[in-house]
Amino acid sequence: MGQTESIDDEEITLQDIQELYRKFAFECPSGNLHLHEFKRIFGVNCTSRAEEASYMENVFRSFDTNQDNKIDFMEYVAAIHLVLRGKLEDKLKWSFKVYDSDGNGCLDRREVKHVLTIIYMLKKHNNPAPQAKVEDICDRIFELVDVNNDERISLEEFMEGAQKDPWVMEQLKLDITPCGWFLNSKTRS
Repeated sequence: MGQTESIDDEEITLQDIQELYRKFAFECPSGNLHLHEFKRIFGVNCTSRAEEASYMENVFRSFDTNQDNKIDFMEYVAAIHLVLRGKLEDKLKWSFKVYDSDGNGCLDRREVKHVLTIIYMLKKHNNPAPQAKVEDICDRIFELVDVNNDERISLEEFMEGAQKDPWVMEQLKLDITPCGWFLNSKTRS
C-alpha cells in the first residue's frame, strides 16, 4: 500500500464481503486475528529482525482500533478498506500512527529513523540502508516538514509536508504487501 489515491473504483459486493468473512474465519477460527497470526501473514517470525517485528507490531496496533490486542472482523474490513481503497488523507493519518511508536501524537527523529530503516529494508529486500543515508533522509525530512523547528513532527506537519513535496511522500510511503492474503479469495472466485 502506498500513499496514493486508490484507482480501483470497483464496488465491493455483498459476495465480496462474504468471501472476506470466509477467508477471515478460515485464517482466524477464534474470530480474531492475534498479533502472532498477523506477523505470520506478513512473513515475520522468530528469525526476523527485531526492527521488522517492531514495525509489524505498530501496524497491528494501528488496525486494532479498540486496543484489545486482537483484530476482529470489523477492524479487519476497515483495514482492508484503508489499504485498498482509502483516501490519501486517511492513509497519511494511518502512516503517522504507525510511525508514532510511543503514541504521543508527534514524531521524533528516533521514530522517523526507525521506520525509514525498516522501509528501506523492505523495499530493498532486507538490505539495510547505510546509517548515514538514513540520517541524511531523516535530516531532510525534518528540514522540509518540521515547520516550527521544534524537532517534533505533528500530524498536521506530517500530512502537509507529505502532500506538498513528492520526495517526502516517496520517503514516507508505507507499503505493506499482504494484499494477496486479503484478496486471494476474491481472485479465486
